[in-house]
Amino acid sequence: MKVPHTSAAGLGRWLTLANLASAATALLVASVLLIVFQFLLLRDAMVEDLGVQAHIVSDNSVAALLFNDGRAGTETLNALAASPSIQAAGIFTLGGRQLASYTRGRAAPVAAPAPSLLEAGHRFGVTRMELVRYVDSEDVHIGYVVVRAGLDRLYGRLLGYIGLTLSIAAGSLAAAYLLVRRMRRRVKSAEAHLHYLAHVDPVTGLPNRHAFNERLLFALSRVDRAGGSVGLLLLDLDNFKIVNDTLGHQCGDRLLELVAQRLVDCLRSADVICRIGGDEFAVILESDAGTQGALISAKILAALAEPFAVDVHDIYVTASIGISVYPQDGANLETLIRNADTAMYQAKNKGKNAFELFRPELDQRVQKRLSLEVNLRKALERGELELYYQPQFSLKDGSLVGLEALLRWNHPELGMVSPAEFIPVAEESGLIVPIGRWVLCTACRQVAAWREAGLGDVHVSVNLSARQTKDSQLVEDILEALRETGMSPGQLELEITETVLMENVHANVELLQRLQTEGIRLSIDDFGTGYSSMAYLKRFPIDQVKIDRTFVRDIPGDGDDEAITTAIIAMAHSLGLSVVAEGVETEQQLDFLRKAGCDIMQGYYFAEPGTPERIQAFLRNSTVPTEKIRA
Repeated sequence: MKVPHTSAAGLGRWLTLANLASAATALLVASVLLIVFQFLLLRDAMVEDLGVQAHIVSDNSVAALLFNDGRAGTETLNALAASPSIQAAGIFTLGGRQLASYTRGRAAPVAAPAPSLLEAGHRFGVTRMELVRYVDSEDVHIGYVVVRAGLDRLYGRLLGYIGLTLSIAAGSLAAAYLLVRRMRRRVKSAEAHLHYLAHVDPVTGLPNRHAFNERLLFALSRVDRAGGSVGLLLLDLDNFKIVNDTLGHQCGDRLLELVAQRLVDCLRSADVICRIGGDEFAVILESDAGTQGALISAKILAALAEPFAVDVHDIYVTASIGISVYPQDGANLETLIRNADTAMYQAKNKGKNAFELFRPELDQRVQKRLSLEVNLRKALERGELELYYQPQFSLKDGSLVGLEALLRWNHPELGMVSPAEFIPVAEESGLIVPIGRWVLCTACRQVAAWREAGLGDVHVSVNLSARQTKDSQLVEDILEALRETGMSPGQLELEITETVLMENVHANVELLQRLQTEGIRLSIDDFGTGYSSMAYLKRFPIDQVKIDRTFVRDIPGDGDDEAITTAIIAMAHSLGLSVVAEGVETEQQLDFLRKAGCDIMQGYYFAEPGTPERIQAFLRNSTVPTEKIRA
C-alpha cells in the first residue's frame, strides 16, 4: 500500500491557509462581539435619552391631567418635534383614556400601553421602541406618558460601526496575510539553509556524509527494484595532516576545495561524489559499477598526480582508494561501506597512492587485525611483552657502546608475534603510548639493575613513535623514569624516524630541543627513507643518524645503495654527527661501511637481539672478537 505523500510546498500552503483561517475566525468572533456590544450600548443610550424626554413631558403634564386639559397636554407633546427619532407620543389617564397625542408625519398614533409594557417600562420591536413613564402628583400616579421612537438612526449608527469594524477586520486580515506570507518566506529560507547545512559540506560544496548515506540508500533500493549494481569508492588523501600542520588549516581547506574540483571532473554525470570526513571522499557509481570502479580510480589517481597551486605553494597529493560493489560485496549499506573501507586501508598498506578492490580475504585480514588489537590490549596486563636488547659496537676499537631496546610480544597461544604485525596496530589504536611508556621505564630499570650488578653504566636506545611525540606527558614520563632509576640522561638515547619528525616540524624541533637540554641523546632512525637532506639535518638538534637496513642489505654490489650510504655518512660527519649502520650481517658489508667511515655497527653479524640474561655476556666482555673488526 502506498503511503500518501504531501510535498513540503503543499504542506506550506496548507499551513498558510490554516493560519489565515484561524486569524479570520478570531477576527470574525471579535467583530461580532464588538458589534453586539455596540448595539447594546446604542440601545441603552437610546432608552436613556427617551427616558429623559419622557420624564420632561411627564413633569409638564401634571396640570393637564389634573384639570383634564387636552389642549395643554398636546402643547406639551409638540415639544417632542425637536427630536427627529420620536415618531409618536401620548398622555394617558390611569384608566387608559388618551388625553393628548403627538405624531410625526404619517406615523400611527400610540395606543394605551399593555400591562406588560407598564411593568417593563420599555420594549423594543424590529423597527421601533416604546417607552412609558408615570405622571405623579404628590407621589401619586395620576397618568402616564407613552413615547414611541424609530430605530432608523440606531441602525444607521450601527451599520456605520459595522462598516468600520469590517474595514478594520479586513485590514487586519490583509496584514495577517502579508505577515504570514513574510513569515512563511523566512521559514522557507531557514529551512533551505538548514537543509544546505545538513546535506552540503561548506568547504568543498559537495554533499556531506548525511547526504551520502541518503543517496547511497536510494541507489541500493533502485538496484533492489530494477537490478544492476552500485559501486562505492572510498578515497582518503595520503598524509594530508602534514599539509594542515605545516601550511595551516586555511591552505588545507583550499587544497580540499581544489581536490574536490578535480574529482568532479573525473566522474560521469550520473556519478555522485561526497565529502564524508576531514580528508575522506566517497564516490557512488550507479551504472556499470563492476567494470568502472577500477577505471575511474585510476583516472582519479592520475588527476591527483598533478601539483595543486595553493597560494605560493605547489602541493602534491596522493590518495588511497577502496572499492566495493553492491550487491556482491555487501548486502546492505553498512557492510558495503565497511568493505570499501577495508579495501582502502589495504591500498594504504601497499604503499599508498593506489586503489584496491575488495576481496573476501581482505575482510579476514581486518578480523585478524581486530583480534590482534584485542589481545594487544591485554598483553601489558598479562606480562606478555618483553624487551630484547641488541648490542651496538664501535667500529674503531670493537667496544660495546650501547644497546637498542627492541619490543617483543610472546603470546601464550600465538607464540612470538612479529613486531611488523603488532606495532602498526598499536600505533593506529593508540596503544603505542602506554606500551611506549612501559618500554621506556622497563629499559631504564634494566640499565639500573645492570649497574647494581656491577656491570657498569650501559647506554640504551629506545624508539619513539609518532603518537608518543604528540603526548604532552612524554618529557615528564622520560624524566620521571630517569629519576626513579638514577640513570644519567646521557645514558639514554631516543630514536625517532624521519617520517615522524616531518609530520610536525615546528613542534618536533621544540620537543627535541627540550630533550637535548635535559642531556638526553637523540638519533634519527631509518635515515635515508624519507626527507634526507642537509637542510633538514641542520634543523633538528640531534646527535646521531642510523642508516636504514634497506640500504645496508644490498651492499656491496648495489651501486645506488652504496652511493646513498656513502653520502649519508659524509653528510652526517660534515655536521658533526655519528653514524650507526643497522642490519649488518656479512663481513663484506662491514668492510664497505668501515671504508666509508661509519662509526657504529649493529646487526646479526655481531650479535642477535637477546634477553636481559643473555645480553649480560656482552656486558662482561664488552668487545667483539678482533677477527670481526679488522683495521
